[in-house]
Amino acid sequence: MIEHISGNLLIIGGAEDKQKECKILKYFFREAGEKNSRLCIITAASNAAEQAGKVYEELFAKFGCPDVQIINIYTRDDANSRKNIDKLLCSSGIFFTGGDQLRITAVLGGTELGKTLQHVYERKVIIAGTSAGASVMSDTMIIGGHGDTPGEDLIKMAPGLGFLKGIIIDQHFAQRGRIGRLLTAVSLNPYVLGIGIDEDTSIHVTSNGRIKVVGRGTALIVDGSEVVVSNVDELFNGRPLALAPLKVHVLCEGYEFDIFERKSNLSWLQEF
Repeated sequence: MIEHISGNLLIIGGAEDKQKECKILKYFFREAGEKNSRLCIITAASNAAEQAGKVYEELFAKFGCPDVQIINIYTRDDANSRKNIDKLLCSSGIFFTGGDQLRITAVLGGTELGKTLQHVYERKVIIAGTSAGASVMSDTMIIGGHGDTPGEDLIKMAPGLGFLKGIIIDQHFAQRGRIGRLLTAVSLNPYVLGIGIDEDTSIHVTSNGRIKVVGRGTALIVDGSEVVVSNVDELFNGRPLALAPLKVHVLCEGYEFDIFERKSNLSWLQEF
């Protein structure tokens, strides 16, 4: 079972509203200190980094943030830059844009910026990520694979940034039909919790082990810890997956999940 969570994460399923209510982005802004916030936007996942960063810089400035810093990481030298490290150390909130999660780990893994991210995470500075920036939060991340039938097309996985241990995140979940690959991920190690997050939906994960859903869609949580039937060893022969029993929690805003107890319940409601 998962025994410890250090920090403060807002994990977004991608395509969050940037035009109308902007509920998730305003929630992040509030948790980072509102008008006292100092935000860093990390664009390492994007192949159009400057454009990706500018969108969020303008939005957070519109909300009233007095200090928004964009950190464009193109190379591992950028990830060892003292200037960029100092920006992170002074921040009250960090935001990873979308793109390709492998870009993030390739340029940050083992660098001084990567180590600094772990440090600020343990200080409970809120760290948010959308789409690829969501997947990379866990110690093992999904980097590819598809197929409606679990096991039909085995997923591809790789090491993530490691903020969350024993949890696998998938994003754009309902919109891209990713239930099959999440179930396959859980089947490979039923110890882990699989969490699929819809677009314009997020989960706020805090150090007390609580997940709170924020946004217009749902978060689907798969718990395979009580599995007694599994044919995962046969998937490489092209067979579909057999896995039972599974606990599945489908939660929308107003509900929360206790990671340590693996139970869901109605959350206290709050205007964002």
